[in-house]
Amino acid sequence: MSTRFVLGMGGTVDYEIRWDPAVLEALAAEHGVGPEDLDLHAPVESVRDLVRSVLAFVRDGVGGERYVASSALVETVAARFDKAVTLGGTCVRAAIAMDALGVPSTVHLVSIDDTVRRLLPASVDVVSSAEHDSLDPHLIVQYPAGTRVRLRGAEGETELVAPHPNRIIYANDPPHRELRLAADLPEALGGADVFLVSSFNVIQDPRTLDERLEQLHAAMRSLPPGALVVFEDAGYHVPELSLRVRDEMARSVDVYSLNEDELQAYLRRPVDLADPRDVAQAVGELRTLVPAPTLVVHTKYWALAVGERAESFRASLVGGITTASTRYRLGDGFTAADEAATRSLAPSATGTTVVRGLAELLPDAVVEPALDLTRVAAPTTIGLGDAFVGGFLAALADR
Repeated sequence: MSTRFVLGMGGTVDYEIRWDPAVLEALAAEHGVGPEDLDLHAPVESVRDLVRSVLAFVRDGVGGERYVASSALVETVAARFDKAVTLGGTCVRAAIAMDALGVPSTVHLVSIDDTVRRLLPASVDVVSSAEHDSLDPHLIVQYPAGTRVRLRGAEGETELVAPHPNRIIYANDPPHRELRLAADLPEALGGADVFLVSSFNVIQDPRTLDERLEQLHAAMRSLPPGALVVFEDAGYHVPELSLRVRDEMARSVDVYSLNEDELQAYLRRPVDLADPRDVAQAVGELRTLVPAPTLVVHTKYWALAVGERAESFRASLVGGITTASTRYRLGDGFTAADEAATRSLAPSATGTTVVRGLAELLPDAVVEPALDLTRVAAPTTIGLGDAFVGGFLAALADR
């Protein structure tokens, strides 16, 4: 019998804009945004705020997710760029990646419309809490390393140069803020071998969060004995709520997974992902903060599992790296043949160095290097974590 996957908790419709520095320069000039105005953490309540936020991310070469005051801001800014309309959300992107690898799944949605129905693969079944169609698009900004944006400020013209490629997500999505659970979720979980939990990062009200966590635990009682529960962390619209979810998930799931941004957010300090000693110290600190049975950390240089049954997830780490790398190379629409081609790539030099160093510093961890993707001319940086999750889970199929 095939492994049965249920992936939650919500998907999105994404506006993926085509990166164009000239448009950003024009928007900055129109709204009087200079280098001194850039701010990674300021609330996004206007087009001007969104522009200063995007440019701050570019300046620092980092990624993240931010709440915006209205979907109208998303529509206004997206209208200035060429864009592609795609599906997002961890569970949906993971399901799409798994479909490419021939692994069917069921996704839990909190919103739906004709765009979702049209773009969701036929192999993906749906349970949904949505009572009517709605559309609240997410703005997806991807920028390449080395991109240059010129700004004029109080002290003259300045040129921003992105040190790394990355992605930013901006959204105002009421169904996701509510994250209502479908009445038939317990029935779906009753036949599940693997359950993916995600999307709690968009809830903004503490009372709503507590209610949803309680409802999730009630639904999870329907899982068969031995079912594997995997939690994928994310960037929180209200950072203070991340600790509530973290503590709840750490004691409720089998695998707690997060990326480099979330790792550094919990530690409240930067981590040199290329330095085995700094990585080993960071993982040690993380295990204290997140005492889950198994921790998975996936980054641009390596992925690791540590804790109970870590070795049993080695193939899943490789699967996650391969699928995320295939998406990085080719974006949406990759195939199993593309995935097979990615497997032939050499491991990255940095990842290999870290793996060797951690063999001595973290002997109980399973670590796999990322692949060498330096020759990819036009990388896709959005959805890499979601693709990692899809590849990670797909490797569990029929295991």
